[in-house]
Amino acid sequence: MERAEAIEKLKKLVGKEIHELARHFNVTIYRGKKVNKGWAGHVFEQHLGIPINSAQSPNFGSWELKSIPLKYKKDGALAFKETMAITMIDPVNVCQKEFEESHLLMKLNKIVVVARTVGKHVDEPSYIHSVVEFDLHGELYDAVKADYDLVRNTLLNPNKGFNALTGKMGYYIQPRTKGAGHGSTSRAFYARPRFLAKFIKLQ
Repeated sequence: MERAEAIEKLKKLVGKEIHELARHFNVTIYRGKKVNKGWAGHVFEQHLGIPINSAQSPNFGSWELKSIPLKYKKDGALAFKETMAITMIDPVNVCQKEFEESHLLMKLNKIVVVARTVGKHVDEPSYIHSVVEFDLHGELYDAVKADYDLVRNTLLNPNKGFNALTGKMGYYIQPRTKGAGHGSTSRAFYARPRFLAKFIKLQ
């Protein structure tokens, strides 16, 4: 299924409650007593008629599916619950490639995002808010390129390197530790809420 067709089909889910869809498609939310982390993505795959992919971020060749949660703050305003992981940082690859040929740009151009509102617990109602794709051009493209170049230049700097990458870096895209615990040595590119807000309208 091509990206444009998938987006149009996914947009038909906007406003629907995802637990009801999970029951319709026989998608299990729990595995034993633990939450099946990929359950929301499995619902979307079933809706698209695509066999369930065991990967948390299914890759469909020309596009990739991501699901991100939105939460309601105490004042009733909608906000992003978390940043969105884009792709792992391979220091050798980043050092070798300019932004135009980067894995980061390729991933951003492939991602289809399904945003959904969530409660404090997985069993609370969750409604599909919007379906978007990222369109980088003009000032936004230049700003994301600058974030990438900051990471690349840090890696290329013999006095800094991989361990100098920190989540404080980057205006739209940040390099951050990925994995369990503070001892994790891997890093990934994450989209900050201000980047997501360029495409997902919360008001």
